[in-house]
Amino acid sequence: MGAVHRYSIMGAGMRRLGTTLAALMLAGAGIAGAAGTAQADTDASAVCETGWGSLEKHVWTGGEDGGSYKPPLVDIRTGQHECFDRMVLDFKGTAAGPIDYQVKYVDKLVTPASGEIPVEGGAILQIAVGPNYDPSTGSQSYPGQHGQPLPGVDITGYKTFKDTRYAAALENDVRIGVGVRARLPFRVTQLDDRLVIDVAHSWNATS
Repeated sequence: MGAVHRYSIMGAGMRRLGTTLAALMLAGAGIAGAAGTAQADTDASAVCETGWGSLEKHVWTGGEDGGSYKPPLVDIRTGQHECFDRMVLDFKGTAAGPIDYQVKYVDKLVTPASGEIPVEGGAILQIAVGPNYDPSTGSQSYPGQHGQPLPGVDITGYKTFKDTRYAAALENDVRIGVGVRARLPFRVTQLDDRLVIDVAHSWNATS
């Protein structure tokens, strides 16, 4: 009888030890799960570059005669990214050098011939490029209509872009008015035969 009692006590102790180990394993899994969730939450909050500023950005090229490289504009498209809204201007052919452009915030989108063109939004980013003329065909290279939204561009639901307007300028050059939510940081990058314009969603370091 004594032997049986001794084994019963040992069995109960083993069961308690197993229960304790199982509880510790579950607790450890819970801590690991919580840490994983916190890491996922941290990763989900993107850190965005905000040091672009909002001042005018431009490139002017040309030789002694004042000429400059001006490939014809052929397309404009947009896209949404985690930290910014993007506009891409495509030009005909591969750029042999810097493409002339001027990008700046303006109070109004104005052309000498027609005056002011209304643009919706808290601020207006004006993009000046050109020309909208293909010398190889003698015809218009981009189907923009003066005073109208950019053809084929849908910015519904964008965080920063609120409106777009095409404006024909002098000497077949092009002005584009982009209505944005506010005066926000932007950058301009030339990639071969296109210009990429990114406008941040905010001035903060996170989107």
